[in-house]
Amino acid sequence: MQIDYDIRANVMVEALPYLQEYNDKVVVVKYGGNAMTNETLKQAVMQDIVLLSLVGIKVVLVHGGGPEINAMLKKINKPSEFVNGLRYTDEETIDIVQMVLAGKVNKDLVQLLQQAGGKAMGFCGLDGKLIQAEQLNPDLGFVGEITDVNPEVINTALNNGYIPVISTVATGKNGEVYNINADTAAARIAAEMKAANLILLTDIKGLLEDKDDENTIIRTVGVSEVPYLKKQGIITGGMIPKIDCCVEAVRRGVKKTSIIDGRIPHSILIELLTDIGAGTMIIP
Repeated sequence: MQIDYDIRANVMVEALPYLQEYNDKVVVVKYGGNAMTNETLKQAVMQDIVLLSLVGIKVVLVHGGGPEINAMLKKINKPSEFVNGLRYTDEETIDIVQMVLAGKVNKDLVQLLQQAGGKAMGFCGLDGKLIQAEQLNPDLGFVGEITDVNPEVINTALNNGYIPVISTVATGKNGEVYNINADTAAARIAAEMKAANLILLTDIKGLLEDKDDENTIIRTVGVSEVPYLKKQGIITGGMIPKIDCCVEAVRRGVKKTSIIDGRIPHSILIELLTDIGAGTMIIP
């Protein structure tokens, strides 16, 4: 029993310098993947965010919702189409995207955070012109490229003790609605907020030296190392856009970014408040 007490005490002591480092700082969490569809993991994420908020860390939750969009499109018998990994979004699809992301998914997350004891407020990129965009590529339809981020509504929520929950639909200059990649949106929001950390929850352990061996995780990557790691074939496939988002965020002023394993319960706490972390950290 004494050993158990010692372990618990050591965990809390180890967290102390990190709590001091992040106190009153902004941390942006991009939420998606397996952690968003598994109920046990979903509860753990909500608990992590509420705990961090209660100890004085300003958490901003940015979410996607691909599986929910796919499910709704299936219900109306509309096939999902992808071009180079990005969802083709026609007028009917953008209506579904807006309804699902800014409606059901966003409000479900607000409810879960409140049930976990937090104060949460839901937004989408249309609110207060939070995320402004233009068309990325005519071949993709209403898929947007961010032109500007206005953090006023986020700051208002944070300053009043709320956890902002943001869905990534954006407004165009003529009132268009655009679908925005959630990783990209989280990186731009983190940069605009001068966040202390941007955390991307994923379905893998982090950046692996050998993609088939999870024991080869690379714990820390400097921005200057990224081109070499791409050339060596270590950063490949779906990891390329995630790393690129992290690099862009760091270059825009975010102190560090993390790609962590969302399949591990409480991985956000492990990443932020322990020495070992829960994934790969990208630093200047």
